[in-house]
Amino acid sequence: MRPRTPSFRDTLRRLIWPVTVMVLILLVFWRPAVPIASMEQGAQLSADDGAAMSQASGPPWHYGSTLARYTLILYADLECPYCRTYVPPLMAWIEQHPDIRLQWQHLPLSMHEPAASQLAVLAECAGEAGGPEAYWRTISWIYQHTQGEGLGLPDGIYPPDYDALRACLESERPLAIVRAQADGAADHGIAATPTLQLRDERTGQSLWFQGPIPGDALLSAMDLLVTDDPTSELAETTELSAVPDGNKPR
Repeated sequence: MRPRTPSFRDTLRRLIWPVTVMVLILLVFWRPAVPIASMEQGAQLSADDGAAMSQASGPPWHYGSTLARYTLILYADLECPYCRTYVPPLMAWIEQHPDIRLQWQHLPLSMHEPAASQLAVLAECAGEAGGPEAYWRTISWIYQHTQGEGLGLPDGIYPPDYDALRACLESERPLAIVRAQADGAADHGIAATPTLQLRDERTGQSLWFQGPIPGDALLSAMDLLVTDDPTSELAETTELSAVPDGNKPR
């Protein structure tokens, strides 16, 4: 009997299985090559992120993106009525602008003592116990409940986590932080609140403002810091003037 000559279909069928097996092997073991430079860049970004987070996890406390190009340093008094009006919308504005973050510097004014320092200590203890979120939550809570002008909190009004903060409140540690920040403000000649310093972390240039500067003016100031000589243009920008008459910082 003469053997049957394999048809084209038989030959194709025999070839399909080896090819299919090879494709499956490639799918299982093949991974796209990642350039070494890209891996190193990713590792560097992670390291930068970690460094930024560590810097933002204690006093002075920061609010906003840890990798923001601009830092808005706020010198504020927790008994200051103008700070009380200005800080909540400023925090909301910071949340909408990831290129800038807020840094808090305590400046209890003598006219508001001892309540101003007592509230600053309360905020520091909240941050020590619960981190940045607890710190800023306590700042907001204080402004919502304090009577202002040095009168402090009404009798019997305490933050929800007050009992957990007692040990910290009885120590000298938080008051030392508050006094150090107030001394730093005095070294800069700052004697009124709110006072602001807008700093470009990339170039090191900064601008100073006194009073509750609105968000649009801060955006203009950020643009000015990109120029070679921001102070010359700032002198011609009337919207960046300190505060309207009758609304002086204090």
